[in-house]
Amino acid sequence: MKNKITIPMPVRYAINTILIIALWAPVFLMIESGDISRYWSGILISSGINIILAVSLNISTGYLGQLPLGHAGFMAVGAYASGIFIKSTPASDLLSDGNTMALLPYVIAALAISFIVAGFFGFIIGVPALRLKGDYLAIITLGFCEIIRVVITNIDSVLGFSFTYGSKGLTRIPKFTGFTTVFICVVLSCMVIHMIMKSRHGRAILSIRENEIAAESCGINTTYYKVMAFVLSAALAGVAGCLYGGYLGSLYPSTFSFMKSIEILVMVVLGGMGSMLGSVISATVLTFLPELLRTFADYRMVAYSLLLVAMMIFRPKGLLGSYDFSMSRLLEKALNMGRKSKEEVAKK
Repeated sequence: MKNKITIPMPVRYAINTILIIALWAPVFLMIESGDISRYWSGILISSGINIILAVSLNISTGYLGQLPLGHAGFMAVGAYASGIFIKSTPASDLLSDGNTMALLPYVIAALAISFIVAGFFGFIIGVPALRLKGDYLAIITLGFCEIIRVVITNIDSVLGFSFTYGSKGLTRIPKFTGFTTVFICVVLSCMVIHMIMKSRHGRAILSIRENEIAAESCGINTTYYKVMAFVLSAALAGVAGCLYGGYLGSLYPSTFSFMKSIEILVMVVLGGMGSMLGSVISATVLTFLPELLRTFADYRMVAYSLLLVAMMIFRPKGLLGSYDFSMSRLLEKALNMGRKSKEEVAKK
């Protein structure tokens, strides 16, 4: 076969758009019609938030090859920044009136604020922390995560007025997060990560993971790309925090403990380090599994733990390893195989 069939880029984008709409439309219609209950639609929303957390941590852990354990801290920063902002707007009145179009600018502003503020904290923490590697990086990022949580808990007593409301929690946040909002954010997050990782910047990040010394000797600014990946990872975690606060309507510092960071890391490791599809699948499974095992109330956490142990024993690279799914690539492969078979038949 002389010339392989390749799908043009506009056609690729059209295929991806059709797949996204085909995935969103039936679920949205079932939620609106009541076929999917409010309880299960809430689980779907939680699953989407966890997907953003998992794919964002995968930038630092899977693609960059570092081991940060402060993801819950960036989620907390984004959640509180957007929560404090949107409480100061008329979003609550607009929600009660059902005026979603007028609410949209405030939601977009809240998401942008969470992205920028969490990214800024990621930069402040990343510049000194990324000088370290391995266990040392994990320890220092874990320490920063705890510092953020403690500051959120106690900052009101320092300022002398109510800002985060400490351990009592930031409550009465307008509940603007719905299935469509989360779905759009998941799609945009995955698209941004995919586009960056397919660019020369993504190749530079991957080269640092494979061999940092060799990458630096080839002229790659390793410090710049390490900080860039860390900041993007933190910023997307902030977006997930914004959606989390807009879904629950209340935020408490205890939610963002180091165990939350471990939970997100487990999703990345289980799905496969460096596999976006693996992170999506594992985040979905680990969100739904505890709910499906509620009938075994006394044993569900045991079953959950045994599943993780078995996975690490029999599939240490995760569900998909470093494999990333591409519908266009599969279609090209199928078309080329069909063309090859036709050519073989013609020769006979």
